[in-house]
Amino acid sequence: MELLAGMTACRLCKNKIVLGLSLLMLTLLYSCNHSEKVITNKKETLPFYNTADFDAEWIDEKDSSYKKIHTIDSFSLQSQLGNVITKDSLDGNIYVANFFFSICPSICPKMTNNFKTLQDSFINNKQIKLVSFSVMPWVDSVKVLNEYAKRNHINPSKWYLLTGDKEEIYHLARTSFFAEKGLGLQKNSDEFLHTESMLLIDKKGRIRGIYNATQKPDIERVVDDIKVLMKE
Repeated sequence: MELLAGMTACRLCKNKIVLGLSLLMLTLLYSCNHSEKVITNKKETLPFYNTADFDAEWIDEKDSSYKKIHTIDSFSLQSQLGNVITKDSLDGNIYVANFFFSICPSICPKMTNNFKTLQDSFINNKQIKLVSFSVMPWVDSVKVLNEYAKRNHINPSKWYLLTGDKEEIYHLARTSFFAEKGLGLQKNSDEFLHTESMLLIDKKGRIRGIYNATQKPDIERVVDDIKVLMKE
């Protein structure tokens, strides 16, 4: 009898252990799924970037700070066709911006090739634009940019190559697009601007992403992020 009682107690003990482990696994599974849903929700809504530190902020429309979200400053520059392009010209469009110059032998050819991938990915979507600001506007005249565009098969209705006043471009790049991040805020227009950064701007002129324009994986990321913005 004592042996039988001991065996019964042992079985009960094992059953309790199994039941306890099952409950623990169910709890962990629920926690993991719940966490994934939170992360998924954040991916579906891109953050805003309000400072050169690029700290991501998810701001709800009902939040009091929503109306204070950083936006790109006004500008007026010329495209490769000689057309005047302004901030207002781009309002209502999603666009990717970068900074380059036509005679750059290093990172610019990589950026241009990667931007061609973006151009081809959204060639039939009129609301998606690409904007490349020349950081050497004294070299990159309208004519030079037009020739550069033709050599690189750039669609002028999709992708604007912009030139104009150097100080305007440099100020815009460093204090509005934060193209050189925090370091750029400490520089003046006498210091040459050279960066591989590309910025994703939404329909209201707000920064929604920063990427490395020389890296293929970042091009894939920005394609995905543009598709998210298209749903907003």
